[in-house]
Amino acid sequence: MRIRLLMLGKTRRAEMRAILDDYVKRIGRSCPIEITEVRDGNAALKKLDADRAATVVVLDASGRNLDSNALAKWLGELRDRGTRELVFLCGDADGFPDDLPKRAQHKLSLSAMTYSHELARVVLAEQLYRAFAILSGSPYPK
Repeated sequence: MRIRLLMLGKTRRAEMRAILDDYVKRIGRSCPIEITEVRDGNAALKKLDADRAATVVVLDASGRNLDSNALAKWLGELRDRGTRELVFLCGDADGFPDDLPKRAQHKLSLSAMTYSHELARVVLAEQLYRAFAILSGSPYPK
């Protein structure tokens, strides 16, 4: 399974970018992963349309709220069922254009709290890293 973080806008704050890049590097030891930053919703739709086989997960406050173990279990199930590519769609400060979340098969909430879009990206990356650590039996999640 390959993971792609499809992000509207850039992660501009250097400290957030450094943390995000660190977690992406760590995740890469367990699973191929890439970050794709696009300018707007139209560019994101083009990227999603280019690979219709990908499973798309949109980060949305109204999405499923999973704890870390449940997220790990869900990722493991997707991997074991043969999901080739999992795309996490991350909005910018304005959220998403109306038609973009409709392209997603899944909605995931990171928390009942609201985060800045840059912090939400870091939280997602950390939780993905934690999920793969749980799946591999690493001591990290303890």
